[in-house]
Amino acid sequence: MTEFILRGEALTRTFPDGDVRALRGVSIQVQAGESLAIMGASGSGKTTLLHLLGGLDRPTSGEVFFEGKPLAGLNIDAFRARQLGFVFQSFHLIGTLSAVENVQIPMFESDLSRKARENRALSLLDDVGLAHRVNQRTTRLSVGERQRVAIARALANQPKLILADEPTGNLDSQNQAEVLTLLARLRQQHGLTLIMVTHSPEVAASADRVIIMKDGLIVNT
Repeated sequence: MTEFILRGEALTRTFPDGDVRALRGVSIQVQAGESLAIMGASGSGKTTLLHLLGGLDRPTSGEVFFEGKPLAGLNIDAFRARQLGFVFQSFHLIGTLSAVENVQIPMFESDLSRKARENRALSLLDDVGLAHRVNQRTTRLSVGERQRVAIARALANQPKLILADEPTGNLDSQNQAEVLTLLARLRQQHGLTLIMVTHSPEVAASADRVIIMKDGLIVNT
């Protein structure tokens, strides 16, 4: 039997201002260990779907299931902290902190000691090729290096899922290729499931499966 780590059933999302129907009854299944790209024009509902799958927002109707359990019945803060890693287009790093300090931030909710947090952050930065930049403030890093820090931070609590919203949107073609190679390697190394929202055909081509969204619906897979 196919093992689905995430499942969305008949998801709708309506926003009160202007009665915007961002999702119109979307059902989706994501197999453990796969990489999935979600494509579509701006306003198609792809980022809204990603936010529902990650528990950043709640559906107006329908339900998201993680390992067969509805998100509505879980401690959503614990779910996001322990099971998910997020990678954003604009990085969301704290510029006054160093790379190694940024990677430790998600671990503050864990039981790890200060030294254990630091050692894990150093190991993750080494994994993403930034062992030589660990003490640099992120404002002094290139955009490609900042995204690598963000990816290391997403892995801080050993999640099962990585959700990436336009992970290469701010990168040039060389950095995009390097980040895609890095994500593929880390997915295999850590046994991750990866879901990416993207406009980029190159990013989509790196995924195991692609779904296309339009007007709040999945129109092709």
